[in-house]
Amino acid sequence: MPAKLALENGKVFTGHLIGAPGESAAEVVFNTSLTGYQEIFTDASYNGQMVVMTNPLIGNYGINAEDEESFRPHVGGVIVRELSRRISNFRASGDLNSYLKKYGIIGIDGVDTRAITKMLRVSGSLKGVISSQDLDDARLVEKARAWAGLIGRDMVSEVSCKKIHRWDKGPAGDFSFEPAAAFKQTGAGLRVVAFDYGIKHNILRILAGMGFEVTVVPARTSPGEVHQLKPDGVFLSNGPGDPEGLPYAVDTVKKLIGEYPIFGICLGHQLCALALGGKTKKLHFGHHGGNHPVQNLLTRKVEISVQNHCFAVMMDTLNPNDVKPYFVNLNDGSNEGMIHTRLPLFSVQFHPEASPGPTDFTFLFEQFAALVRQKAPLERCKLAAST
Repeated sequence: MPAKLALENGKVFTGHLIGAPGESAAEVVFNTSLTGYQEIFTDASYNGQMVVMTNPLIGNYGINAEDEESFRPHVGGVIVRELSRRISNFRASGDLNSYLKKYGIIGIDGVDTRAITKMLRVSGSLKGVISSQDLDDARLVEKARAWAGLIGRDMVSEVSCKKIHRWDKGPAGDFSFEPAAAFKQTGAGLRVVAFDYGIKHNILRILAGMGFEVTVVPARTSPGEVHQLKPDGVFLSNGPGDPEGLPYAVDTVKKLIGEYPIFGICLGHQLCALALGGKTKKLHFGHHGGNHPVQNLLTRKVEISVQNHCFAVMMDTLNPNDVKPYFVNLNDGSNEGMIHTRLPLFSVQFHPEASPGPTDFTFLFEQFAALVRQKAPLERCKLAAST
């Protein structure tokens, strides 16, 4: 069945429908990862975005229940050069096309993903529409332009859990990254409240694998409700969209800072910055992929990170006496982390749980455990693991 991708700049690409028939509008971004398409499509941070996969062949190793990062795919659309019609992997329990169709996700293949990616690098992220039901170019372009976009919108409420619950699924399974192999039980006996702004399951697996008792709470959980849970520390998760569109989350984080040791990842990092009086900005085309070099400004080491975000913290809007940068992106110089100088709080923009190394960033979770146990600024903590 034919399908079309139309962009707000007037460009239209014709290909073949994959996944569910219909129509979807979202922000178009590209991801440079060679593998991990199931983890990408189930990452709730992609709510409101459709993904161009730069690797030309997608779907060749199928789908399995162990690699999902949330309860369903949240991506607004899938754009690939070629969808593999044949799967070959002993772990596969299904194929990508059927999986997308099951969850109502539309996609398109047979398009020039290299041309689309080069266009996005020049123009920045663009609003787009994928459709199999309306193939009129002019109408589709107008629909893309009419889509509301992400700026100032709350995209978190659609993906956050609805009620407080304990994470009881334990660490990773036999074929996934096994936290016990990389982490000491430095979280044993400690309780953590994890805010679900679109949290990835591997974060919860790692925290559980470290021995933490993890309680997951919805994005709109109040500081009073957090106090009632009597946590030793607070974790702020990744999530989709514009952090400045989440005033309720910023207000909550502001009230929790200083009350509990805090570790934030991705959106959680941005919310920490806003709560401390800083600002964020939208990046030209965002960071999406598994090969982004970052430099640790404390050790001067360069490491390769997994990233998925369209907004970044502006460090020059924060008080340098209170906060200092932790990591910097070596591609564009944007901020990738920060440390509070007086309070037990630190955060990173990239995804240490995504295991690009696979153990390159295990030390960040060990640092969180030390932060929670010692309730001191990170630089004064005696760390159980070497950094």
